Amino acid sequence: MRIVIDARLYGLENAGLGRYVMNLVDKLKKIDAKNTYYVLLRKKYYNSLEFPENWIKVLADYHHYSYKEQFLLPIALYAIHPDLVHFPHFNIPVLYFGKFVVTIHDLIMHRFKDEATTTLPKLLYMIRRFGYALGFWTAINRSSNIIVPTKEVKKEVHLYYPKVKADKIICTYEGGPDEVNTNIMQEDIIKKYNISKPYFVYYGNAYPHKNLSLLIEGIKKINTETDLYVNLFISTPRGVFAQRLNKLIFDLKAEKYIKFPGFVIDEEIAGILRGSVGFIYPTLMEGFGLQGLEALSLGTLALVSDIPVFREVYKDKVIYFDPYSVESLVDAMKKAIKMNEKERNQRLMLGKEYVKNYSWDKMAKETLEVYEKSRNSI
Repeated sequence: MRIVIDARLYGLENAGLGRYVMNLVDKLKKIDAKNTYYVLLRKKYYNSLEFPENWIKVLADYHHYSYKEQFLLPIALYAIHPDLVHFPHFNIPVLYFGKFVVTIHDLIMHRFKDEATTTLPKLLYMIRRFGYALGFWTAINRSSNIIVPTKEVKKEVHLYYPKVKADKIICTYEGGPDEVNTNIMQEDIIKKYNISKPYFVYYGNAYPHKNLSLLIEGIKKINTETDLYVNLFISTPRGVFAQRLNKLIFDLKAEKYIKFPGFVIDEEIAGILRGSVGFIYPTLMEGFGLQGLEALSLGTLALVSDIPVFREVYKDKVIYFDPYSVESLVDAMKKAIKMNEKERNQRLMLGKEYVKNYSWDKMAKETLEVYEKSRNSI
């Protein structure tokens, strides 16, 4: 079978999508020597990556959500004559009519669509929303199979697209976190960023659905309305949403409790997490939730939103709070701070072991089974 994988999102600079594509490609090339793969890459990785004999690199330096993607990518695909294409994101070129599977990671943009979610002018944002809706419709309705990272996302697909048959949507859980190799001493990192203990951590994007306003309110409330004192360390990529978050911190007069240096590399985040009371994940909606697993794997408590997808992924290995209630978050923080050493150590041990249930190797194997199923479908 001639399989094309659209790997233009390969690389950690593309956040969770990049990590997914990297692991999919890296694991598939180890387990499948039978099929022929054509891997579409941007220039950066086209020049640097090496593959087995049954893998062929194709330069496809077309930016996502661009006109080139819509008009030139189909030409490149038709030239390959694939039996199947795997698009790891919903941005399907609408002019491609060959057989394909698609991975739908979440439906966050279906639920969160007001102007606070964008940095674009209103007219451009409306055009973008139309393109998003058309691309998503194409992905859902013209795909042979839809891969989702959780059963909860499968439910959401059915909610918005009730005509899609249940057996067309296949759940393949994503893997656990990558091992972080670092020679940086934990205390050196904490000293570098001048973090005062005890402290909580949030790292990730600052998009509106991440609900960081609740986190800022919660950290101020626990410091001003209880007898506890605790700091917060936030790492998020620079940009408009980070600027909005920084303004909110000062508007709420919470800056004395918060360290907000911008983006921090994985190796340093690992050390910061290990020295913390816990990682806080106040998001309103996610497709999977790798960051919570990363925290557990590093021996850190995870305090997370009580939303269905997290109940599915984390089970009872985390501390839950209502993401719409500051009081609930404060109670969860109090529980983490006051937890005795025996209970804490037991939770950390069980959390580390639990993370092993999630495997990128298993994800790749199950994805290969989806390819076989799609080839045999009408």
